[in-house]
Amino acid sequence: MNEIKDGGPAFPIPLHEGQSYQGHAPCDGITVRDYFAAEALVGMLAYPGCESRGSHHNNNTPDGVAAMAYEYADAMLRARGEA
Repeated sequence: MNEIKDGGPAFPIPLHEGQSYQGHAPCDGITVRDYFAAEALVGMLAYPGCESRGSHHNNNTPDGVAAMAYEYADAMLRARGEA
């Protein structure tokens, strides 16, 4: 099975020596992959007539656009050498 490499947490909150979460779970935030996908989605929705939006998918449904956002996110992770 091919595991998705997500780049790790985007906005982790580290626990420093002497600190405790006092009953709260550690907060790693969203993954870098999810952050990149969200940012790509913002760009695609800001310019709905953009030629690249859906052109190779031919699918402008919410599911199609979301899938494309993750394709961009995966490409950004590959560019960083993390995918």
